[in-house]
Amino acid sequence: MVAPKKGKNASAQSKPGRSLALILIAIVALTGGMFASGHTTPRLGIDLAGGTSITLRAVPEAGQESAINKTNMDTAVEIMNRRVNGLGVSEAEVQTQGDRNIIVNIPKGTNSKEAREQVGTTAKLYFRPVVATELSGANATGSPSPSETGGASDKATDKATDKATEKATDGDKATDGDKPASGTPSDPASASATTQGRAASDALKADPSPSAKSSDGASPSPSASASGDDAAAKVQQQYAALDCTDANARAKAGKGAKPGDSTVACGQNAQGQWQKYILGPAAVDGTEVDKADAVYNTQTAAGWTVTMKFTDKGSKKFADITGQLAQKQSPQNQFAIVLDNEVVSDPYVSQRLTGGNAEISGSFDQEEAQSLANMLSYGALPLTFKEDSVTTVTAALGGEQLQAGLIAGAIGLALVILYLLFYYRGLSFIAVASLMVSAGLTYVIMSLLGPTIGFALNLPAVCGAIVAIGITADSFIVYFERVRDEIREGRTLRPAVERAWPRARRTILVSDFVSFLAAAVLFIVTVGKVQGFAFTLGLTTLLDVVVVFLFTKPLLTLMARRRFFSSGHKWSGLDPKALGAKPPLRRTRRPSRPAAGPVDPKEA
Repeated sequence: MVAPKKGKNASAQSKPGRSLALILIAIVALTGGMFASGHTTPRLGIDLAGGTSITLRAVPEAGQESAINKTNMDTAVEIMNRRVNGLGVSEAEVQTQGDRNIIVNIPKGTNSKEAREQVGTTAKLYFRPVVATELSGANATGSPSPSETGGASDKATDKATDKATEKATDGDKATDGDKPASGTPSDPASASATTQGRAASDALKADPSPSAKSSDGASPSPSASASGDDAAAKVQQQYAALDCTDANARAKAGKGAKPGDSTVACGQNAQGQWQKYILGPAAVDGTEVDKADAVYNTQTAAGWTVTMKFTDKGSKKFADITGQLAQKQSPQNQFAIVLDNEVVSDPYVSQRLTGGNAEISGSFDQEEAQSLANMLSYGALPLTFKEDSVTTVTAALGGEQLQAGLIAGAIGLALVILYLLFYYRGLSFIAVASLMVSAGLTYVIMSLLGPTIGFALNLPAVCGAIVAIGITADSFIVYFERVRDEIREGRTLRPAVERAWPRARRTILVSDFVSFLAAAVLFIVTVGKVQGFAFTLGLTTLLDVVVVFLFTKPLLTLMARRRFFSSGHKWSGLDPKALGAKPPLRRTRRPSRPAAGPVDPKEA
């Protein structure tokens, strides 16, 4: 008797515990990650949690119809996200709908009127000279004295310069776009020193012209007029009282300031710390930026940089302001790029930048460089947005919808379990256990996807999860029926389980592929809430494959070794008599032939 060859399939069949251990480890790891992240429940969409939904329609300027394109719309979404986050909202959804609409969903607990004002206005981008800056909040060391304009500016500048001398190790630098980008100077105390990162600062109302320079290179105070003194004193007071660690204070900083006024602003440095600033009058308008791109500089060690190209008018203005800033000490040799009254970058300059091209270099990664380039480009977008509709969803209505969805899901699950118990009896234990594993994985992954990619569980997504119950149960039924067919052919349970698997596997994969393909197409061609249905359907379809391969099949292999199932107990669901099985296949021995020898003539 020849022993069967031990191949890959035999090894896999004899050790189903490995697959079960693998999926158990995955469940424990995902569950641990869920609790470690602090997000133990799925993030709810606006239709379940309640809130305000705003629909904005893009309107191009005359003759600029081509401005409504994917790049500009995506940039507008990014800017609106920043605005909503500035209101202290962490779970808002901003997404495009179609080719010219933007949907802003803001959950309950937010001032909807203020949110509408924030997202409905066109973004304003300005280049302003930095007069003073320092860390804000608990790390702040002081503020300019309001007693004297010139002295106040000097004091604030001295403090900011001291901070730059201590901490300027990875600041951004603006260079001529036609020359190699320059990194951070090796001597942070030199004239090109800068504060770290992309922090913001506000400037006192000073005359930035070259003729108005004092002997030490610092800008003198404004002319001694009553209105000028009052304006300067007001800015100083705002600067002293400004706490940029407070979201409400950041949202109000510089609000109402005109381009020709000095103002205060907030911004974050590379370490994520908030800084406050005094900024001078706007020197260049964002609409004078013709183009901005994120570029990886292969010629130097600068890495990712942001290149800017100005219009003819903007080129002259930019050359003038950089020429003035290059002669000053830090932080007054910096200009702040201010978007919606928040500083998004504050590069320093060490020379006059001419030719209409400039490059900002620093410790950027690709995402940061692309984000800054998008913001610079947004200042020149010939787009405005008009409010098409505003819908308010109450929390009570959302709660009712969620409750109804959960009840529907529970009823569907109960009906499936009852059918399995009635038809498959003992096998239903394996099916129900598989459904529980699939439901647990779905819940944990949805909870993790909320903070990770912003996935929100809305009502269509709940419907997708309910539909997935039937898809998952269908995979179990396909496998069980293949096993029962093998038993009907007269095979015992253990070989039946293994012989049925290849054919059942093909059917399950084809079925799940079709479902996943339908979900993927639906996700791509639809927008808004319908995408939630498609996403959930696709996710649960993938999980169905994982559960069937790593849990259902190994568990059935183990159960087939138990006497209750292997003996064909009438409550096992695998009773050969109940299934109408054929008699066991047996080999009949053929009669042996006599040995060859001489033939008797009589017998012949």
